[in-house]
Amino acid sequence: MLKLLLGDPNARKLERYQPLVSDINLLEEEVEPLSDEALRGLTSEFRQKLDAVSGNAQRQKQLLAELLPQAFAVVREASKRVLKMRHFDVQLIGGIALHEGKIAEMRTGEGKTLAATLP
Repeated sequence: MLKLLLGDPNARKLERYQPLVSDINLLEEEVEPLSDEALRGLTSEFRQKLDAVSGNAQRQKQLLAELLPQAFAVVREASKRVLKMRHFDVQLIGGIALHEGKIAEMRTGEGKTLAATLP
């Protein structure tokens, strides 16, 4: 009964993740044409940005949230090139949950291992 009144808490979390998934999907078109070196350069750029705020935990957490869509898009592209496997939306959602320190429950065959490469 309570679930009917308040809704499913997992469904609410999934809805909260959907804008991030959309952002990652939009960025896919931008990172796809980049060279392997340019992808590595983006990863270095992410690290430099994080190093620049290393003493400020709150700012570091905020920056990680800002970088998440682009970083996940880069990982997805690297996976396509190296593993010949593309992360699907359900795997992106699992990766976001893991990034937030949550447990991501996924069914057999939904790609838990691939999802774990994102965070």
